[in-house]
Amino acid sequence: MIRIFICIILFLILTGCNMLPQRHVEEVGAEIPDQWVEDKALGQPMPTKWVETFGDPQLSALVDNALADNYELKAAAARVDAAIAQARIDGSGRWPQLFLTAEHERAQIREAGFGSSRFDVFEVLFGMSWELDVWGRIRDFQQAAVLEADATAVDYYGVKLSLAARVAQSYFELVEANLQAKVVEQSVKDRTIIVSLVRGRFQRGLERGLDLRLALTDLANAEAQLKQTRNRIQMITRRLEILLGRYPGGNEIDAIALPQLPVDIPAGLPSELLERRPDVVAAFDRLQAADFRTASSKKLRLPRITLTAAGGTRSSDLTELIDPKAVAWNVFVGLMQPLFTGGRIQGEIFRNQARAEEALNFYKNTALNAFREVEQALAAEEWLRQQEASLRKAVEQTESSQRLAVYSYRNNLIGILTLLDSYRSTLNAQSAHLSVTRQLLSNRINLYLALGGDV
Repeated sequence: MIRIFICIILFLILTGCNMLPQRHVEEVGAEIPDQWVEDKALGQPMPTKWVETFGDPQLSALVDNALADNYELKAAAARVDAAIAQARIDGSGRWPQLFLTAEHERAQIREAGFGSSRFDVFEVLFGMSWELDVWGRIRDFQQAAVLEADATAVDYYGVKLSLAARVAQSYFELVEANLQAKVVEQSVKDRTIIVSLVRGRFQRGLERGLDLRLALTDLANAEAQLKQTRNRIQMITRRLEILLGRYPGGNEIDAIALPQLPVDIPAGLPSELLERRPDVVAAFDRLQAADFRTASSKKLRLPRITLTAAGGTRSSDLTELIDPKAVAWNVFVGLMQPLFTGGRIQGEIFRNQARAEEALNFYKNTALNAFREVEQALAAEEWLRQQEASLRKAVEQTESSQRLAVYSYRNNLIGILTLLDSYRSTLNAQSAHLSVTRQLLSNRINLYLALGGDV
């Protein structure tokens, strides 16, 4: 029987103590190229603090403010503390569990013909339980919790990067909205001048009433567009105030000029992304944690060795509690081998294996999406640069055509519709150019964020 028992234990050890899978960050389900397909970076490294590359002190101050006061970031920090505490809880089983109980009992006994008597009883009990982690089951369980805590810490870093990016992009949107408002304000002034010009010509009998109505309609549309732009300013301002941890009172934020786009396009190498980007790193940590949980559940089939001790003393005299001779104690060493659990252990193994497979595929999908975001941002930069150059030329042409249209209208060479159309074309071109300029800056932030750059 002893030989049979030893053979069973050896079999369980060989089947239960499987080695953990050898994971590598490059296992993303697709071949990783040596350089980006949309390679515009020319090997430039990631800056250590991408916010400073824009050279805007106001932007840097807003990001610092948000990192210090944003409540979403503080909540993420609390989640890290909770994950670290959970790792300590999950690892506590590796150590002896000690308990001490002190009690005091006061009783009164009545006996017929003898009256009653009172007495005090003092009791001190202690206990200890300890599962010897011979096979490393508890250690694997603890390591899984540690890796999940690491993943939560990396998530915090990702929230930090995302917050900085949202603050910067909201700031650029606010600057653009303020500049758009100035453009529309100038357009309203120009259209007011046109209305005065047309009204004067109408009063002299040189224009029809329809022309004046068209000019007034165009002015009203410009005024409505200005109100819409100012409404957009207050919406962006309040959104930015929330990110800064402030009450959304719509207070004016100094945002008057868009910074220059940094010249260098830092991208590094695709393989570096897997070890730098927070969501990819966190997904890999959770994959490894799932592997450790699977290994821990497999070791549930192995025998458990436990050490249990108990003891204490009981006396009516408080001073006798500290007498070592009065202490009674016992120690037990136990060996428990699961034989039949109704499929519970095997079910837990299958569940953890399925979760590990889920974590593996989630990691691969996260990595591929990270590559996509970088490639997409690199490609978008080239197209946005070309679009900005074309719109800059369009602004120059429409401004020249607008001046020519005013001259031609004064000399009766064109009608009111052509004049109004020239002003609308100028406004549209200026507005589109501002929008694309801001999109270039926002896309650069998307690239920094996709690369996992530090703030």
